[in-house]
Amino acid sequence: MRTPSPDSTPDQAHVGVIGAGQLGQMLALAGISLGLRFTFLDPSPEAPASRLGRHIRAEYDDELALEQLAVECDVITLEFENVPVSAVASVERHNQIHPGGQPLSVAQDRVHEKQYFDSLGIPVARYRAIDSFEDLQSAIADIGYPCILKTRRLGYDGKGQAVIRSSGDLEPAWEAIGGNPSILEQMILFTREVSIISVRSTRGEVAFYPVSENQHRSGILHRTEIHTDDPAQAKAQEYARHVLDGLDYVGVLAIEFFEHEGQLIANEMAPRVHNSGHWSQNGAVTSQFENHLRAILGWPLGSTACTGYSIMLNLVGSIPPRAPILALPVVHLHDYGKEPRTGRKLGHINVVADTKETCRKYAALIEQMIG
Repeated sequence: MRTPSPDSTPDQAHVGVIGAGQLGQMLALAGISLGLRFTFLDPSPEAPASRLGRHIRAEYDDELALEQLAVECDVITLEFENVPVSAVASVERHNQIHPGGQPLSVAQDRVHEKQYFDSLGIPVARYRAIDSFEDLQSAIADIGYPCILKTRRLGYDGKGQAVIRSSGDLEPAWEAIGGNPSILEQMILFTREVSIISVRSTRGEVAFYPVSENQHRSGILHRTEIHTDDPAQAKAQEYARHVLDGLDYVGVLAIEFFEHEGQLIANEMAPRVHNSGHWSQNGAVTSQFENHLRAILGWPLGSTACTGYSIMLNLVGSIPPRAPILALPVVHLHDYGKEPRTGRKLGHINVVADTKETCRKYAALIEQMIG
């Protein structure tokens, strides 16, 4: 059983990653310049990150493949939170994996997630666990309209949920989620959505990135803008620190909030590098990807200070011609190398400028290009 201490992690470490999508690819791009090697476990033959390291093509719960990954690498991490908790437990028998089973168990179930936020004194919308249509009818009397029904597990980018505005929406909503165990949440009339990217190392060192303000389209993140002097920063950091310390968390953690009447209300957390932190690749001294690697290896965390004003725009479904984009100053294109498909995240663009006005000007031009 390999259980290296943080102090014994080699400088030229071999990092194992469960998942080889665009997040794994960006982790590798950040780590290769640090002298790190990567092995990825992913069932897809076309996984983007497989171009940057060894690819073990297997299902995420394949015991032999997980053991192989754990034994040959110095430390293991993951690029998405829906890795089976049993897979994490399998890896833990042979090696370190960050984040571990407890954060995944909390984040994978929306009811457990809300209960955990509650236990830390972090405000959440009113909610009820739903296991039957009768539960839904009963919960409506307590939660009221409007509300939103979400599957307890899986579901992302707006999938696995239905809005309920009147009694006539109950049956269609229940059918839309397939009658699966779910959670009914009060719909918050928020003024904006924000998130904070935080990171905690094996040594307990903690760092926070500036709060981002996020806009979604059809449930998918469209735009993230960074405010270096955001009034929500202090409270967001306080809540994030509670979660990091409470879970003895290691790695990057994202928490999304609704802002309502000046109060932050926690929506959900993601125990991984996060889309709303992609701006940091070009807009921070140290990207979220590099800091995640530093954290799991027990290395000192890098500065999260901004290098300018930043806006990140997702490229969903298609990527416009490169030449007009690259002709713009202060613009950075990140292409994931994935086949175009409706609703699929194919890349993103970071705009980083010396002034907020310049940043917004070029972001507006790009939004016209991508539609």
